[in-house]
Amino acid sequence: SMMLRRGLLAWVSRVVLLLVLLCCCFSLIYVLACSPRADENQVTLSRANGPTGNEGYQALLQEREEQHRHYISSLKKQISQLKEALQERSEQLKNVQGSLERAGAGPVAGLLDGMGERSHTDLQEFLRTQLNRAEVHSGTKLASEYAMVPFESFTLQKVYQLETGLTRHPEEKPIRKDKRDELTETLEKALEALNTPEDEDKTQRRHVYTTSDFTEGIYRTEKDKGTLYELTFKGNQNHEFRRLVFFRPFGPVMKVKNERVDTSNMLINIVVPLAKRTDKFRQFMQNFREVCIRKDGRIHLTVVYFGRDQVGEVKGILENTSKEMNFKNFTFIQLNEEFSRGRGLDTGARAWKGNNILLFFCDVDIYFTVEFLNSCRLNAQPGKKVFYPILFSQYNPGLIYGHHDSIPPIDQQLVIKKDTGFWRDFGFGMTCQYRSDFINIGGFDVEIKGWGGEDVHLYRKYLHSNLMVVRSPSRGLFHLWHEKHCADELTPEQYRMCMQSKAMNEASHGQLGMLFFRHEIEAHLRKQKQKSPVKKT
Repeated sequence: SMMLRRGLLAWVSRVVLLLVLLCCCFSLIYVLACSPRADENQVTLSRANGPTGNEGYQALLQEREEQHRHYISSLKKQISQLKEALQERSEQLKNVQGSLERAGAGPVAGLLDGMGERSHTDLQEFLRTQLNRAEVHSGTKLASEYAMVPFESFTLQKVYQLETGLTRHPEEKPIRKDKRDELTETLEKALEALNTPEDEDKTQRRHVYTTSDFTEGIYRTEKDKGTLYELTFKGNQNHEFRRLVFFRPFGPVMKVKNERVDTSNMLINIVVPLAKRTDKFRQFMQNFREVCIRKDGRIHLTVVYFGRDQVGEVKGILENTSKEMNFKNFTFIQLNEEFSRGRGLDTGARAWKGNNILLFFCDVDIYFTVEFLNSCRLNAQPGKKVFYPILFSQYNPGLIYGHHDSIPPIDQQLVIKKDTGFWRDFGFGMTCQYRSDFINIGGFDVEIKGWGGEDVHLYRKYLHSNLMVVRSPSRGLFHLWHEKHCADELTPEQYRMCMQSKAMNEASHGQLGMLFFRHEIEAHLRKQKQKSPVKKT
């Protein structure tokens, strides 16, 4: 009897908890349906470039009205569904309550309220803990300047950010949609708080705050605690301001997946487009022998060669590798036409006739490790994910190691440091994706000739699709430095851009500065020698 009673009580508590959640959902939907929407106010963050003129506003109003009708009808449907579910749960609870009372367990009337209050208190306590842990009310001691989480500042139109990549965009415009929605929501909350009369204020005529009173906001995210926002508005008086502080706490970590991934049968087809550049291909094949044949062993190589020039040498390098390493998993395709990277990769990808395979589009001046091949397998999934790694681009070894007697061997040069290279965050050429996804998305635009453009076009197609694009820096993928030639036939504007790109690939800002000022540095050293003669004893 005791066991039965405990079981029934446990079941009742579950039903009650479900009821509480349903009540909360019902209340939330009711509030959403009945409260006036703040995004009709002049929140410029959400639409900086709205239509102008009477016709534009009329069209916008009609569109909004239509959206609201749909929204209200969907809410009504949800409310009726919730009412039915609530009715059903109430009946179940009454039945259970009756049976418990008949079994002598006594009334359970206060159970619902008690549980609801307790879960609400627990939630408030958790949110308060997150707030106290974050640096909101008072500062925390930091170990060094690197531990400091900087703020980003924003106005109605722009977000000013500290961008750490080479491209360094000091402002973000247009603002990314998720960030824009987040900041708009906070701004609306601030206006709502400012325009809600306090008890003693009710009789006085009050200033109504709008977005035009907003001067500036700052925000930052502590990744394990939450996001802090400080918003400043012009006050009623001259030189008076209103500042509001908001905190968006993060919840506890939830486990979403715990899976085993077996990569033993995941073959990678490395597709390399090529024209001439025999020395580079020889260097590429040295790395390929070591990493792909000796260490990994689950690789197919497809070389797409353009033209007849040096074709014998390239075939010779492949045949030697095949003989010496007993390697048969390669395909050689020759195209007697003008070089086009997109056309080469497209041809290479479509040439595979076996089962669906993981493709790695790769250039001849790329160096990669076994770890990278594992990342390639783990970050791409047919029908779900494509991998766009950010590779580390090497600076000119001649400049970096200029003060040394000799340049170290290639594998010792590839160290990820500020002075040795940079994250090529504007490059989308090296990518891992399954052949089925590549074919389904429509492949490359083969009309694009020469180098550049085709990779971004494909990348954007994936961004517009339902597939997840995994974009992250890859510590095992390197772009080897090679001299960039800026041709005479380029226009002055193209030539200037080519030279800027050349400079960016040569050395870091600091190193180029040292080269630029080398005469001053040498003069300073000469003066120092003259100033300090050998002291007499």
